[in-house]
Amino acid sequence: MKSEAISTTPIDSFLIPLSSMITPNKARREHTIIRTLRITILVVLVLVGVAGAAPFAYVTSIGIDTGTVFVIDTATDNLTALVPVEGWAGEAAINPAGTKVYVTDSSGSTNVFVIDTKTNTVDAVVDVGGYPRGIAVNPKGSRVYVTKRYSRVDDDSNNVSVINVVIGTSTNTVMDPVNLGLSTYNIAFTPDGKKIYATNSLNNTTSVIDATTNKIITTVPVGDHPTDIAVSPDGRKAYVINSGSNDISVIGSATSTVTATIPVGDGPSDIAVSPDGTNVYVTNWRSNNVSVINAATNTVTATISVGLTPFGVAVTPDGKKVYVVNSAIYSSDYEGNVSVIDTSTNKVTATVNTGKYTMNCPTGVVIGPSISSDMIDQKIKVTSYETDQSTMATLNTTEDIGVKGTNLSSEEKNAVKLNNSNNNSESNNDSSSGGKESNKSNSTPGFGLLGGLVCLYIGQRLRKK
Repeated sequence: MKSEAISTTPIDSFLIPLSSMITPNKARREHTIIRTLRITILVVLVLVGVAGAAPFAYVTSIGIDTGTVFVIDTATDNLTALVPVEGWAGEAAINPAGTKVYVTDSSGSTNVFVIDTKTNTVDAVVDVGGYPRGIAVNPKGSRVYVTKRYSRVDDDSNNVSVINVVIGTSTNTVMDPVNLGLSTYNIAFTPDGKKIYATNSLNNTTSVIDATTNKIITTVPVGDHPTDIAVSPDGRKAYVINSGSNDISVIGSATSTVTATIPVGDGPSDIAVSPDGTNVYVTNWRSNNVSVINAATNTVTATISVGLTPFGVAVTPDGKKVYVVNSAIYSSDYEGNVSVIDTSTNKVTATVNTGKYTMNCPTGVVIGPSISSDMIDQKIKVTSYETDQSTMATLNTTEDIGVKGTNLSSEEKNAVKLNNSNNNSESNNDSSSGGKESNKSNSTPGFGLLGGLVCLYIGQRLRKK
């Protein structure tokens, strides 16, 4: 057998001196550390920017020719969009995701309008079969409960219509009504969604309902003419406005009994609880002020003067601001506004800037969750769900928007000018497409993304050095 000679190479030839490997390995490790640090900083800053972005407030107004929902940026307290609706925009509720706002028509129709907050357009109108009054969304966002002043079919004021909301579709259908009590005014859910509290204004009671079975668990006697209601974040208390006796009934959820009665101002109209549950804010429309209640002691600790005839009230998710809607319903011009209260000082620090647009008798306000401004396309432009085209033409004027004192960057000003200059061509497009499309201008990126890019740039420069 012929043997083959196998050439060999000394193993020493493969050995690389250890000293020659130290520099590349060290550089590789430093590069990995720097890259990881840059990515971490970017992620953290972006998350901070997303979490810290201010939400939008939605203020309902009867409008001039038609109802209007004003969209307010709570970071700047400036108007960012207008959404016309048919009839008069009355009460409002927002789903937990902040993607839909539900608005009742208080003009006498039987409609509830569904606003898409991404486009600020009405994407559905639901006929609830009776005059809508109060409205609330369950914690899952799957159903919207609407109280009715009375039913046209049987003239019965005991019904609550339930709109079954299918998120992401246009199939908003009305389910079977729930019979609660005499002239149910408004409702509120516990945070876990298991209970519903409903105020019955004509028999001075509040019903406690099992949200699963829609059956009344018990009925709690409260003050005179109960109207609006709010539940604490932990679900342990329900606060009921008694508009006839100028006080608040506090219902303990464990016993379903009134545990305290708190006197407030003259003509209490709306109520909101701070996110941490420590304070309760009540608007008093005859007193033109807001009562601040300490939830631990059930006492009024401050009274804050606001505008004329305050109705709606809402607290921002961070608990730092309270928005009070001043309807000015008894003034000669009905020109209302929105007062902004700093919760740390209990003082009005700003009035919402609506520019040239007038809030005619605003009544309600809801505030969405804190989300990134990059995730929602907001615009200073009225959208096209409108029966009176002349009104829309006036609101969508090509002149300067007239918002004085706004803190717009040059980029934002250019976006506004572009938005207004494209208005005429868009109006034609809207009329041909049923008015479903609208122009969009993204908000300026928040500090998270911008700061992340700056840090990446600095890191790159340091690495080169």
